Amino acid sequence: MRVVFMGSPEFALPSLQRLIESEHEVAAVFTQPDRPAGRGRKLVPPPVKTLALDHGIPVHQPPSISKPDAVQLLRDIAPDAGIIAAYGQLLRQPVLDVPRLGFLNVHASLLPRWRGAAPVSAAILAGDAESGATIMQVVLALDAGPMLARAVVGIEREDTSATLAARIAVAGAELLLRVLPAWERGELTPEPQDDARATYAPQIRKADALIRWDTEDARAIERKVRAYNPWPMAYALLGGAPLRIIEATVLEHRSDAEPGTIMTVAVAGVPPSGAGFAIATRGSDLGVVTVQGPGGKAMSAAQYLNGHRDIVGMRLG
Repeated sequence: MRVVFMGSPEFALPSLQRLIESEHEVAAVFTQPDRPAGRGRKLVPPPVKTLALDHGIPVHQPPSISKPDAVQLLRDIAPDAGIIAAYGQLLRQPVLDVPRLGFLNVHASLLPRWRGAAPVSAAILAGDAESGATIMQVVLALDAGPMLARAVVGIEREDTSATLAARIAVAGAELLLRVLPAWERGELTPEPQDDARATYAPQIRKADALIRWDTEDARAIERKVRAYNPWPMAYALLGGAPLRIIEATVLEHRSDAEPGTIMTVAVAGVPPSGAGFAIATRGSDLGVVTVQGPGGKAMSAAQYLNGHRDIVGMRLG
């Protein structure tokens, strides 16, 4: 088939790479515009753009894929099918009508659970035992199209959003290449989603990563640390400044200190566990393994404590 691919972040790379290596022709790639990043605010291309250009594939970056000029560009390409993997834009009906076979989406959850922008983080936050990839037909409603296939990916105890998304991306890419031939031949019967079972994973905001010591226990906080890694990173307020908690563990001990109080691991009453210091929560104590102070580099919590002994006994905001 002659296909157009729409995607932007690293999650989309395995699907694009497998399409490039397949018998299908990737006629064009659509991706988000370059964005400023880093302290220098230099324009950085989406990972999908870099991969496509490395293989000589034409790249288009319309600010809105649904504007008439972008739709006409898509018509001129005349694709048989469209493939989406974390593109970052909603497709309106004029776009959906262009490919003769329509669009398929590689979605990072087991639909109908976790429709929306951040399904991987949502699965970790909720303590789900498994996630996966779903190949679905694209319709106007958000992630509500009929499903063609699903691949289950287990969520490991140490998984962050980065590690889990990477495995789901590979599973989704492999599933996509198995689905495409049967889809083209009309051999698949799409399965409608049960809207009554749908859950939603909205776009993540930086404020979502703030740890709430008054309402969250150690297990919820530990999941939050993993769910918001690599972005925006879970954080607490230490003297009004953000202290990022990059890695943490749930300790067996439960202290009598007020939630948010910083303690040494010895004070928390547990043997060394990789944690550099402990924090009291509404449940068990939280062992902190890796942190990043304001304007500093990521380091072990033990190293951070060595240079900031005065934080013991302080309460995080």
